[in-house]
Amino acid sequence: MDRPLLPLRTALLFLLAAFSGVAAGMLTWLAGEGVARGVLAGLAVTGLSIPFFDRLVASGTGDACGEAHDRG
Repeated sequence: MDRPLLPLRTALLFLLAAFSGVAAGMLTWLAGEGVARGVLAGLAVTGLSIPFFDRLVASGTGDACGEAHDRG
């Protein structure tokens, strides 16, 4: 098998989402909300951060500065 299981961009997105979810869960738990609310907050942030990081990380299909300039 010559190719990786996940492309590098997808692995980066999942890693960033997991870090964000763990951070949100830990901060919620440390604020005194309990373990259950911390887990729910972490899962929610993980799910919501995937589209955010997907837009944030450029797909590499063009010049990022040129695309941003063309949009206004």
